[in-house]
Amino acid sequence: MSTRRHLLHCLASAPLCIAAALALPVQAQGSFPDRPLTLVVPYPAGGVADQFARSFAKELGDRLGQTVIISNRAGANGNLGSAYVARGQDADGYTLLLGTLSTLAINPQLYTNMGYEPLKDLQPLTLTHQIPNVLVVGAQTPYRSVADVVAAAKAKPDSLTYGSAGNGNTMHLTGVLFEKQSGTRLVHVPYKGGPPALTDLLGGQIPMMFNNLPAVLGHRQAGKLRVLAVADSKRSAVMPDVPTFAEAGVPGVVSTVWNGILVRRGTPAEVVQRLNREMVAVLQQPGFRKPLEAQGYEVLSSTPAEFEALIRKDSAAMVKLAKDAGLQMD
Repeated sequence: MSTRRHLLHCLASAPLCIAAALALPVQAQGSFPDRPLTLVVPYPAGGVADQFARSFAKELGDRLGQTVIISNRAGANGNLGSAYVARGQDADGYTLLLGTLSTLAINPQLYTNMGYEPLKDLQPLTLTHQIPNVLVVGAQTPYRSVADVVAAAKAKPDSLTYGSAGNGNTMHLTGVLFEKQSGTRLVHVPYKGGPPALTDLLGGQIPMMFNNLPAVLGHRQAGKLRVLAVADSKRSAVMPDVPTFAEAGVPGVVSTVWNGILVRRGTPAEVVQRLNREMVAVLQQPGFRKPLEAQGYEVLSSTPAEFEALIRKDSAAMVKLAKDAGLQMD
């Protein structure tokens, strides 16, 4: 009889047991993050974007209580890594993307098929930083001012070369803008990333390039190259003796490059809010900001909406620049 009563008790309580079991995955979903995250950098290791990402990932991981792994997926001016996140990963917040002015605003004007659509496929989280581009020349060159470069370029049009991180990169577009504003014709030499271009500049294979400020600061301090001008509306705090292009006699050459973090569109709102909150906390920490600012980074933070508005604004601005330059990648 007791066996029968025990069987009836189990049958009666079965719905409650099943309901409790079904509730377990829902509770687990609310514990984000419960495993390591990946931050995809769509550029080679060792570059300016990669260096920032590694510092940021360490601090973010500490706040989230999970490791944030860096994954470098370079190629096609950042399109390969961006497409990997935008269309190849789940919309769960575990795969982050370091997006840039190039991958989010410039590339859509240059490529007919990037493999993703920035604001259709990606959800902005926060801006992280911006950096100006600068004109640098090798220490072995005779150029000591922007005026020297302009004079040499005008004396022999289509002969003076400059390197960049690749066709359509912000370094390339800074060169295009410089040509337009200075009335010169230069020869562009695209590389597969900024580091190999900088290596050739230091080795004397190319005389000059437009590069991100943090990438060249240490080499300038070591006397291996000269920085002739900053493509910003103001001088850099880490190089106060270097003029802006306007001060150097070529107004209108302003090229600052912003970066930010995104996830795949469709990521749950509570995950987006949590990630934004923790990221902004990292970006506002003096202990995180100051070492980066000493290297030439301007550390920023924003709401997702503010970041999305900037992407839309600069995308519209890049339409005209790409058209004026006659740029089309495919």
